[in-house]
Amino acid sequence: MLTWVDCLSLADLTADEVRAIAEHEHISEMAAVELGAFLCQDSAGVKHVKAMILDDIAGAMKRGDHVRAATLKLALRHFCTTHPDNPECGKSN
Repeated sequence: MLTWVDCLSLADLTADEVRAIAEHEHISEMAAVELGAFLCQDSAGVKHVKAMILDDIAGAMKRGDHVRAATLKLALRHFCTTHPDNPECGKSN
């Protein structure tokens, strides 16, 4: 049986990145791991994940939740660092 950590490793995502996907899509974290792993297989999917995280940051800022916004900004920075082959990521984050 695969553990949560195993699934994260296979998806090549962090827990914060997965939580951002889950928050944006209103799905469980396990479903978000699967979705994130699928989306990160090509540049269009990476662009979509980046957009999800940016939307989550905007939502947190609108709610005045600066701690959550900061956590999401760090997740976005890490995501773009680990997906540098995508020209859409790594710029304007």
